[in-house]
Amino acid sequence: MTRDSLSPALARRAALSAQGLGRPTATADGPRAVGTRQLNGLVGRLGLLQIDSVNVFERSHHLPVFARLGHYDRAALDGLLFSPPGRYVEYWAHEAALLPLATWPLMRWRMQAYRDRADADDGSWLSANARMSAWLIAELREKGPLPASLVEHDATVRTGPWWGWSDVKRGLEALFRVGALVSAGRRRFERVYALPEQVLPAELLAVEVSRHEAHRQLLAHAARASGVATATDLADYWRLRSADVAPALRELADEGVVTPVAVPGWSREGWLHRDAALPRRVAADALLSPFDPVVWHRPRAERLFGFRYRIEIYTPQEKRVHGYYVLPVLQDDQLVARVDLKSDRQAGVLRVQAAWHERDLPVDVERLAALLARAARWQGLGRVEVAGRGDLAPRLAAAVGRGDVDAG
Repeated sequence: MTRDSLSPALARRAALSAQGLGRPTATADGPRAVGTRQLNGLVGRLGLLQIDSVNVFERSHHLPVFARLGHYDRAALDGLLFSPPGRYVEYWAHEAALLPLATWPLMRWRMQAYRDRADADDGSWLSANARMSAWLIAELREKGPLPASLVEHDATVRTGPWWGWSDVKRGLEALFRVGALVSAGRRRFERVYALPEQVLPAELLAVEVSRHEAHRQLLAHAARASGVATATDLADYWRLRSADVAPALRELADEGVVTPVAVPGWSREGWLHRDAALPRRVAADALLSPFDPVVWHRPRAERLFGFRYRIEIYTPQEKRVHGYYVLPVLQDDQLVARVDLKSDRQAGVLRVQAAWHERDLPVDVERLAALLARAARWQGLGRVEVAGRGDLAPRLAAAVGRGDVDAG
């Protein structure tokens, strides 16, 4: 399929459809069943799930799954993602992220780049701490996979207090970046470190992929998961450099994997994946994590939706505009609102600490109230409460009250 141009609305729908949004998550009898097949299928479609430690509403890797599949068992997903040997491994893909094992060899060029940079810099941790690096590797070889907290205890006792927590953690992270160590899952969300041969299959460790071929494969996946995107969007999906992206993208275009398209209002050329769906309508209803692929590249979110998004977790409270953990609200093919959510687990309440309209877009507050009730049930919370902050808060509070939103 070759097209010269896409309307902005069609580009939005193509992007959302490629991300698996807009599919029914419930039937007349209740939520659709979500099992291992659906969870693995979704992670495969996205290619990765970004990790973040903030847990005020829910950890970031759980939220894209809820947005696309609806109610599911979070423990089942964590069992798939964090229990080696399994189908997934963690690495710096788009920030810290979980990705299918088959993608790990495509990151080896990045590991080597980190290694080359460290070797060329006498002030890098690895260059300045060769003895401790060797000790850490020997420690894991002897004792098996360990989190930093346990290595820290043994290191202090056996080698002296000058190595301490910060040096141990810094060393494990440096070795993880260059691929000398890998993640063996997480315990209470603390990364567990291991030697590659302790976790990864021998046949995977034997796979060698050139830097250029790795970029071709990563870009092809980013294009399929994006539907339509600029070269910069595609590069950001895996945090690639433009110098590597340009030749790989030209090859994908020559092979017909992507087609150049113009989108009115976009200052850069778009690339449409050959398998991209172009739906007439997207019936989506979702809360998006700040780290969801739909919005994680802020210029793309602004270009697709006119949605200017800045996470304010690290902004002093008095300077925050919208709130602490603010999630965009997707209704059909537009981001129509923002809600600042907190799971108050002790009180059993999903707290909407602020709610805001997005520009002049219409918001179906009844739908939003129902979505929040589903989110509360998924979180195991008994009810939804809306605070008074934000220009959407009064209407949303009324809708929650009319619906008597009891999540039990």
